[in-house]
Amino acid sequence: MLSNKVRVALRILIILILLFGFAVTGVYVGYNYVISQDKRFNALKDDIEKGKYNITAETEGAVTVLIKSGDSTSDIADKLYEQGLITNKFLFSIISKLNGFDGAYVAGTHYLLKGFSYDELMYFLTLEPATVKVTIPEGSTYYEIKQLLHKAGLNFDDAEFDKCMNSPNLFVDYEFVSQIEIKEGERDFILSGYLYPDTYYFDVNASPESIIRRFLNNMQNKLYDEYYVRAERLGMTMDEVITLASVIQMETGKPSDMLLVSAVFHNRMDSDDESMRYLGSSATINYLVEIRGGKSSLLHTDAELNIDSPYNTYTHQGLPPGPICMPGQEAISAALYPEPNCNYMYFCATGIEGGTAFATTLEQHEANVEKYKDNWTKEPDPTPTEVPANTTETTESSGLVIIPDT
Repeated sequence: MLSNKVRVALRILIILILLFGFAVTGVYVGYNYVISQDKRFNALKDDIEKGKYNITAETEGAVTVLIKSGDSTSDIADKLYEQGLITNKFLFSIISKLNGFDGAYVAGTHYLLKGFSYDELMYFLTLEPATVKVTIPEGSTYYEIKQLLHKAGLNFDDAEFDKCMNSPNLFVDYEFVSQIEIKEGERDFILSGYLYPDTYYFDVNASPESIIRRFLNNMQNKLYDEYYVRAERLGMTMDEVITLASVIQMETGKPSDMLLVSAVFHNRMDSDDESMRYLGSSATINYLVEIRGGKSSLLHTDAELNIDSPYNTYTHQGLPPGPICMPGQEAISAALYPEPNCNYMYFCATGIEGGTAFATTLEQHEANVEKYKDNWTKEPDPTPTEVPANTTETTESSGLVIIPDT
C-alpha cells in the first residue's frame, strides 16, 4: 500500500504528464493550424488574383461593410452579425485572434458575400477597401469638384462638405491653411483653391474631412519651401499667390502665356497709377456669372460687369478675396515667377486656340481688341483668355460688352 506522500507524488507526476501532453498537442495542433492557414490564405490570394472574387457594389448579393478608423475586432464582429454575414460574434473574435488578424483590418468600404467563411471574411477585410478613381482638371471650381466626386460614386453630404470647407480650424496643421486671412462675409469658401487638381482614389464612403485632407496633402507636397521664400520676397502671402494663380489659370491654359499674364497682373498691382490697380479679369466675371447659374463667355453685359461682389475685379482693386478655382502647378509657378523684364499692361484673347495678345500701351491694346473681337462671338475657346479692363465699349448691334481694358 502506497503512502500518502507517494500517492501525492504520483498525482503530481500524472498531472505534469497530462499538462505536457496537452502542451505538445497544443503545439502540434497550432503548428498544423498555422500551416493549413497559410495554405488556405495563399489559395484565397491566388483566387483573388485570378479574378474569382471581383466583388463590387453591383455584384449580386454583395453586402457593404464600412469599417471606421479605430473599430475593434468586437466592433467589426457586431457589424458582420448585423449584416447577417456571421452567426457567432464570439467565435469570430476567437478565430480572428488565432489567425492573427486583430489590428490588421483596414478602415474603409468593403464588399462581401453571404456564405463567405470566417477566414474569407477576415481576409477580405484586411485588403484595401473599394475605391473610385476621380480626376480633377486644373481650373475646376469647388462646385464642379463636388459634382465630379458625386458622379464617381462618393456618398458624402454636401452640407457637411461645405461646412468643412469653411472650417480651416480643422486643418491648421497645414502651414498654408494656417496663413489664410479670414475675410468675414467676403470669401465664398475658405479652402477653395486648395483642392489640388490631380487624379485621386477615394473610398466611396469617405468623410468630407478625409476627402479634403487628401487634397490638402497633395497641395502641401506641391508648395515647395522655396515658394514661401519667393512669396515673402514678392510681399505676398501664400494665399494671395494661390488666389492670383487661380485667376491666371482661368485666363489661359498655355504655360508660356501664363508667365506673361502673371506679369501683367503684377505690373498692375504694383503700378503707381491707382487706376491701373483694377485687374479687370474677365475670369472673375465668369466665376460670378457661373455661380449664379449663367454661362461663361468672352463677352459680358453691363450688368455682369457691375455685379456687386468683392470678386469683381472691374469694380474692386487688387486681387479677389480668395481663389476662383483650383490652380495647377504651372499657374502657381507663374504667379510666383512672372515673365521678367516684362512691361505689358494689357492683354486680350485672340479667340484662336486659346491664344493671347499682349500690349504695353492702351493704343496697342485697342488695336488688338479691334483685330480679334470678331473671334470672340464664335464658339468659346476651350481655354479662353480675356482682357483685364477698367472701361468698356458697348456694341450697338448686340448689346454686349467688348472689354478693351484700361
